[in-house]
Amino acid sequence: MRTNQGNLSGSTRIERDTMGELAVPAEAYYGVQTARAIENFPISPLRMPRSVIRAMGLIKRAAAAVNQSLGLLDKKSAGAIKQAATEVVEGKLDAEFPVDIFQTGSGTSTNMNTNEVISNRATELLGGARGSKLVHPNDHVNLGQSSNDVIPTAIHIAASEAMQQQLLPALTRLQKALKGKAKEFDRVVKIGRTHLQDATPVRLGQEFGGYARQIELGIQRVKQAQEALSEVALGGTAVGTGLNCHPKFSAKVMAIISKETGCSFKEAKNHFEAQSAQDSLVEASGHLRTLAVSLMKIANDIRWLGSGPRCGLGEINLPETQPGSSIMPGKVNPVIAESVTMVCAQVIGNDVTITVGGQAANFELIVMMPVMAYNLLQSIELLATASNNFAAKCIEGIKANEERCKSLIEESLAMCTALAPEIGYEAAAKLAKEAYKSGKTVRQIAKDQKVLPEKRLAALLDPWRMTEPGGPVGSAGG
Repeated sequence: MRTNQGNLSGSTRIERDTMGELAVPAEAYYGVQTARAIENFPISPLRMPRSVIRAMGLIKRAAAAVNQSLGLLDKKSAGAIKQAATEVVEGKLDAEFPVDIFQTGSGTSTNMNTNEVISNRATELLGGARGSKLVHPNDHVNLGQSSNDVIPTAIHIAASEAMQQQLLPALTRLQKALKGKAKEFDRVVKIGRTHLQDATPVRLGQEFGGYARQIELGIQRVKQAQEALSEVALGGTAVGTGLNCHPKFSAKVMAIISKETGCSFKEAKNHFEAQSAQDSLVEASGHLRTLAVSLMKIANDIRWLGSGPRCGLGEINLPETQPGSSIMPGKVNPVIAESVTMVCAQVIGNDVTITVGGQAANFELIVMMPVMAYNLLQSIELLATASNNFAAKCIEGIKANEERCKSLIEESLAMCTALAPEIGYEAAAKLAKEAYKSGKTVRQIAKDQKVLPEKRLAALLDPWRMTEPGGPVGSAGG
């Protein structure tokens, strides 16, 4: 978490903006508008994610280069801005970004915070004093830009880059781990379950193959989210008209940033859509929510399958990571899977916030950008770290309890389903009820009553055969 840079000397400098004078810590690179934001928004300890600040630095650096190439900014100022912006990109000035997430809905305070930090650092690089505005925060650093197009652009860049560098690699590892277990467990036949009740047999590998496919689809959804984020608002300036911006500015800036990040960005087809709404962020969050739902299902299944060790399902053995109880010696809990479910709950909640933020689009501007940014970037980071940890500390170490799987299949009353096509649904149901009352298996009751020749009965009640399509056709249950 970034906090306000300490003023060790206690000394201040006086800066002026359009609202008058204000004292600013003498050692701070930020300026008067940031100081006002600090006073105005003492709401929370939450600050703009580092990835967004990095993206702001990327934008300001590329903007300086483009404005110089277009003859709008002198070489000396442009060079100083680029150097200062590079320090922002690299995180060297993180302590200079103290503005609360709960600020002006456009993120203007964060944009001006960035402009002031780069302005003062660039001024210092040119031999000027902080606060002297030798390099001006508005006229030079913010040239051709507005908070209303820079902030949404920075959020798109930060989110897409985080997906590319953090989330997709983590999901790829998790999908690979699940796919590997699907192959490893392909010969392990176990009881299936629907409505939490016994159903016809499946292979443990088939279950894990389903999980692997869920994450594979999740990877596709993250890439779809990146596509939704690829159009950016930069170039629309205040309301989408592009006032005070060179017509080639946005395309040139985004070409530079696309190359630097390895993600694809382009100027929005319609700037009024790009600035007056953020359906793209809502869509991206929706894909992350779907991924969270997938992970929640997988993590909960893993918890159930590993429940026990003696009085639960116990079909798989989970890696032991830590003692599970302060009072029950020897107890080991599925803590990694539990941490995943909590992450999923947080991401689903974040999506609600982002959805509400997306509704706060009034006329030419959406006014919940900072909180949308915070929640979207948190969701990406949490899903990435949780997925990687889930793979490393849980999935990759799971072992199948084959004997337990075999014993539960034979005890299941759902075995009668395979007999229904030949002896009829009613007769099969009667067998199941008799097996339940007597405590015997379906196989034992069927043998006792000689419902079919033993060879045919053995073929129909072969658990492996039940895990593949084919065989007699009839009702398969529900």
